[in-house]
Amino acid sequence: MNTLLFHCRPGFEGEVCAEVSSLAARLDVSGYARGKPDSAYAEFICQTAEEAQRFMAKVRFDDLIFPRQWARGMHLALPETDRVGVLVEALEACPPVGSVWLEVFDTNDGKALSNFCKKFERPLTTALKKTGRLVDDSRAPRLLLTFKSGREVFIGIADPDNAARWPMGVPRLKFPRRAPSRSTLKLEEAWHHFIPRDQWDQRLAPDMRAVDLGASPGGWTWQLVNREMRVMAIDNGPMDVDLMDSGLVEHYRADGFSFRPRQAVDWMVCDIVEKPARNAALLETWIGEGLCREAIVNLKLPMKQRYAEVERLLQRIRDGLKSRNVKGSLACKQLYHDREEVTCHLRRL
Repeated sequence: MNTLLFHCRPGFEGEVCAEVSSLAARLDVSGYARGKPDSAYAEFICQTAEEAQRFMAKVRFDDLIFPRQWARGMHLALPETDRVGVLVEALEACPPVGSVWLEVFDTNDGKALSNFCKKFERPLTTALKKTGRLVDDSRAPRLLLTFKSGREVFIGIADPDNAARWPMGVPRLKFPRRAPSRSTLKLEEAWHHFIPRDQWDQRLAPDMRAVDLGASPGGWTWQLVNREMRVMAIDNGPMDVDLMDSGLVEHYRADGFSFRPRQAVDWMVCDIVEKPARNAALLETWIGEGLCREAIVNLKLPMKQRYAEVERLLQRIRDGLKSRNVKGSLACKQLYHDREEVTCHLRRL
């Protein structure tokens, strides 16, 4: 059980390798990273199982930027028949688990395995319960079985309180029929990731004031209005007619980088397509100058050294806040609905 498996967006395997290798070096965990391009996963092979366990104990999953899901475990080949029996036998060396997730990678081959996983889940869980490997204990580890094919699986273990909230890190969000663009799901997913659900009524409350920079046609504004916030939509482009008819949106045809509200607002959100350094500076300015309490901003990534660039920009934001004597909570994640970008959340403390 000395292998760490990380799910990710296809094409970002190198970024996962760079991030995990950097963290392992800081934690003095010996090993090496490997990832095949467009495979939607990467691995870090530790020298010992104890080091793999220590890595997962010392790192908060939510602090990882590019991985969508993680697990500590090993690969197992499966026979043509009695795959359940072979799996149950292999799990005898593992502690009892409190839940079982059957996962695949975010590739076409992975999606083709989804039906197999659905059919396989019931007989597997039934066998695990009969043998005492699956118990009714929410504190017990989660068993994550990632299938590369019907004949090969990664047996993984993770703490349910320190792993992805959804299988494979893919949220089950439904596109709102009246939203003007699919980008609306980026902001909804960001709220799910960065804000505990039991704090939504407090931190995403009706009558809060928000600014959406680069708002047109209104995908992110729709989410704010859906929470009954009052929104200043900043964009030279047109806004969705239904949003404007809500009575909760004021449209300002202005440059998102130069606009400033007359009074501080509760939220600023921004999905402007611009160089990441400029968007990062915008995020630091709005929180640093007290223009808003919380902000979510997307950083569009360059083609090369994307992890190094994100780390550099995050440190620049931290340094900027420190120079202003402002305390803030900064988090960053490549969400499922992101593409060549990461989403940053910054809250003034």
